Amino acid sequence: MRREITAQLYHWKDKKNRKPLLLTGVRQCGKTYVLKEFGKSAFEDLAYINFDGNDAISSVFMYDFDVKRILRELETVVLKKKITPGKTLLVFDEIQACPRAIASLKYFNEDMPELHLIAAGSLLGVAIRSESISFPVGKVDRLEMYPMSFYEFTEADGGKGYLEGLQQLPLDREIPELYTIPMEKYLRDYYIVGGMPEAVQTWVETHDYQEVEEVQDRILKDYPDDFGKHIPAGQNKIRIIMDLNAIWDSIPVQIARENNRFIFSHVKSGARAKDLEGSLQWMVNAGLVYCLHLVEKPEIPLSGMADATYFKVYMADVGLLRRKSNISTRTILESSGNFIHFKGALTENFVLTQLQAMGINSYFWRSKSSAELDFLTDYGGELIPIEVKSADNTKAKSYRQFCMRYHPRIGFKFSLKNVGDNMTAETHTWSVPLYYIFRIKDYLSK
Repeated sequence: MRREITAQLYHWKDKKNRKPLLLTGVRQCGKTYVLKEFGKSAFEDLAYINFDGNDAISSVFMYDFDVKRILRELETVVLKKKITPGKTLLVFDEIQACPRAIASLKYFNEDMPELHLIAAGSLLGVAIRSESISFPVGKVDRLEMYPMSFYEFTEADGGKGYLEGLQQLPLDREIPELYTIPMEKYLRDYYIVGGMPEAVQTWVETHDYQEVEEVQDRILKDYPDDFGKHIPAGQNKIRIIMDLNAIWDSIPVQIARENNRFIFSHVKSGARAKDLEGSLQWMVNAGLVYCLHLVEKPEIPLSGMADATYFKVYMADVGLLRRKSNISTRTILESSGNFIHFKGALTENFVLTQLQAMGINSYFWRSKSSAELDFLTDYGGELIPIEVKSADNTKAKSYRQFCMRYHPRIGFKFSLKNVGDNMTAETHTWSVPLYYIFRIKDYLSK
């Protein structure tokens, strides 16, 4: 299955001032597969090393950081083949299992910049924020990988022709029924399947929702197993693991709440922020969840105006959220009237994951009078409000209030309504179907 991050890997490969690359991303989002395919297609040879559970390989890095010695031992003892700079892609996978290997990236950058080296790991985001890791600041390039986007899912499921056709349409043209019906079907299937590559591959091969759910159940079980595996030993380990499991299990309930704000006391009775915020940050660093922070005073840069104490939490994959919330496939496919509220939350989660995958950082806005805007970004130096609706009703009082107060030049309403545009308090507002979100940057450049 084609992944869009591959183009970024080719760009890194050809950079003049290339550094070793750190590829982070949530577990099972396809990092290993993509790197192996990239190595086979873009290089004469691939040298792949996995540190997970392999202390013998880790010992190569314990003596010193002489990169020539390290390569020589990897060639002769581990790989039993030559590593040739310029021709070989060297991959250090699950590098978080060997902190010394992470530290060695500095020396590979300084002493052998001609070597193409990529380091990846399922919990690398946690490892590089650990106080025990000597992180090579300024000596590595970095890329973040996400579960498959809706665009990638649709392409993998045979919808490439529809995507190519949609990309040729003028941005202000109403989308013909030739596209709307199948794209809405792809969207419903994406809500069910999500973007975890194994789940997508199972869906493409079988089109059997039950088999997809078996994969999702296994992934959802594997994640908590990682909590115990990657928490350092100590007197607080059991408590930390219990806190992580409690947060993980509370996420569907938190998302289902009326205003979606994450409340620590709802994780476990009597809990306070200082008791659980470290565990929540661990999950953010692991890529399992995203925190969407409040901005009450929308000024650029939004990152400087965000309230770190007031936020919502969403899952990194909408399919896993659907399954973890025990929402049946029938409920999604038939759009039950009893599903209206959580459907809105699920749709917000979908939009956030797509924005993340496109590199668009987001926040949300709330006024003192409780008007609330779903998403707000300052992408490209512009304040851009985004309202999300799960059906075709695009009436949005809070969105209009935001536009009247702050007069952004452009904004979006994502829903199942067809393409349209209008002016709202000096704001050029685009009504865009949810399945058309992959063209948001085209709208912004226009």
